[in-house]
Amino acid sequence: MTEDIYEKIMTLAKRRGFIYPSFEIYGGIAGFYDYGPLGAQLKQNIENLWRRFYLLNDTCVEISTPTITVSEVLKASGHVEEFTDLTVDCKACKRAFKAEDLLTDDTLSVEEALKEKKLKCPTCGKAFTEAYPTNLMFSTSIGAGEGRKAFLRPETAQGVFTNFHFLYRYNRERLPFGVIQVGRGYRNEISPRQGTLRQREFSMAEAEIFFDPKYKTHHLFDLVKKTKIHLFDNEKEFTISLDDAVKKQVINNQALAYYMYLTHEFLLAAGVDQKKFRFRKHASDELAHYATECWDAELYSERFGWIECVGIADRSAYDLQAHITASGTDMYAIRKFDEPKVVEQKKIVPKMDVLGPLFKGNAGKIKTLLETMAVTDSLKKLTVVLDGKTVEIPKNCYDIILVKETVSGEKFVPHVIEPSYGIDRVLYFVLEHNFVETTKKDEEYRMLQLKPAVAPVKVGVFPLVNNEELSSLGKQIDADLRDAEIISYYDACAGIIAISAVPITPQPVVSLWHGGK
Repeated sequence: MTEDIYEKIMTLAKRRGFIYPSFEIYGGIAGFYDYGPLGAQLKQNIENLWRRFYLLNDTCVEISTPTITVSEVLKASGHVEEFTDLTVDCKACKRAFKAEDLLTDDTLSVEEALKEKKLKCPTCGKAFTEAYPTNLMFSTSIGAGEGRKAFLRPETAQGVFTNFHFLYRYNRERLPFGVIQVGRGYRNEISPRQGTLRQREFSMAEAEIFFDPKYKTHHLFDLVKKTKIHLFDNEKEFTISLDDAVKKQVINNQALAYYMYLTHEFLLAAGVDQKKFRFRKHASDELAHYATECWDAELYSERFGWIECVGIADRSAYDLQAHITASGTDMYAIRKFDEPKVVEQKKIVPKMDVLGPLFKGNAGKIKTLLETMAVTDSLKKLTVVLDGKTVEIPKNCYDIILVKETVSGEKFVPHVIEPSYGIDRVLYFVLEHNFVETTKKDEEYRMLQLKPAVAPVKVGVFPLVNNEELSSLGKQIDADLRDAEIISYYDACAGIIAISAVPITPQPVVSLWHGGK
C-alpha cells in the first residue's frame, strides 16, 4: 500500500526525532504526541518567531497563568454551557464520534442526517444513537475531599481577561494594548482522528488586544494597508488589499485587518506555502459564542484538505463584561474628556447593614455590582448575577439618590481582537509544506527544507576524515558556535566538513571548509 504524504512525514518525523506517539510502549492513545529532540527545538523556534512578531513588532506584553482554571471563570465565559460538540454513539460497536465529522451532505443538519439514516458508523456500518452535546473540557478538582471544581483550560485567553484590571493599570490606563500568552490548552476531543492536527493536549499562542470600541484602528495599518491577502467568504475566493477589504466592509475594522496581516506575515516567515494559504470567514451560524466576526487562517494539506490553524476573532466586549457581571470586579476602562464635566445622575447607594446579614459572603460583590450599575427611569427592580444565577436585591438594601458630580471621563468596557494560534498545527504544516522527495541514482531521498528562522539545527560540523587534527578542529568550531548561542550538530563520521551557518536573517549564509583550511 502506497504511503500518503501524512504517513511519509510522520514516518520521517518519528525516525529523525521530531514527533513520537505518546505512551507507545503501552499501546498509545489518540490525541497525544511527544516532541523529540528536533521536534521540541522546532516547536520552540516557531513559538519564539511568533513572540518576535507580537512582543517586538507589535509591542505586546507577555504573561503566564495556570492551566487549571476554577469553574467560576469558565462558567462566566460561557465555556461550561457552550463549549460542546454533538456526539453520536454506535448502537453496535459503542464507539463515539463527533457528529459533524461524519456529515457528507453540507445541506443537512446532524439531526436531519440521522433521521434520514444517512449517518452510519465508519467502523461497523451500523446505525447511531440520537446526537447529544458533550462538553470538551477536562474536569478536575482543587484540594482534598470534594475540593473546588475546576477544569483544565480550553484556551489561554481567560487568564488574560481575569487579569485585565491589573494589566490596564500596568499600561498606565492607556488603550490600545496587547497581552500574549503561550502555553498548553486541553480539549477532550470525542474522536481525534487527524494525527497531530487534532490533539487533546496542545500548545497555543494567543494575543488579546484591548481597544476602545470607538477607535478600532491600528497605528501601523497605513504602513501595511496595500498588502494583498487571499480570502474565502464561503462562496468565492478572491485576493484583495487590506485597505479595500476594510473600505468595502469585507473585514469589519482596521484592527481586525491588521492582525490578519500579522498572521499572514508570521505564517509565511515560518515557511508555509503561500499557494496553500487562505483566510476563511466564519458564517453567522458557526461563530463562537463570544465572537462578532472571525476569520480562520486555513492551510491546505494533501491528505486532510483545508485546516484551520489560526482564528482571528473580534470578541467585542463579551469576556470582560461577563467577568464584571459574574465577579463584581471593576474592569472598566476610562475614556477621558478634553475638559471635566459636571453631570447629574442617579446612583445606587448600597446599605451594607442590610446587605451584610442578608447575603453574607456575597455582600461585598453585590455592593460593587450595584455601585457600577446604570440607573434608568424604566428600572423596576434590581437584579445581579451571582455564580450564574440571577438574584433579586430587595428594595430595603439600597437607596437611589440624585447626585451632581464633576467627572473627567466616562467608563466603558474595552473590546478585544484575538489572534489565536494552534502551534502544533502550524508545526505540522511547516513540515508538510517543506517536505521534499527526490531521486538520485535510483535512490529516493526525503528531506525537509525548513526556513532558517525555525530550523532546529543551524549548523552542521562534519570532519573530512576521522583523524585527530580534523576532529579537534571540528570540535573547536562546534564549541565556538555553541558559545555564540548557535545550535550546531557535530558528527565525526559524515565524510565531509561543511558549515551552513544560518543567522536570523531572511537568507542563510553558507560557508564551506575544506581540509582544515
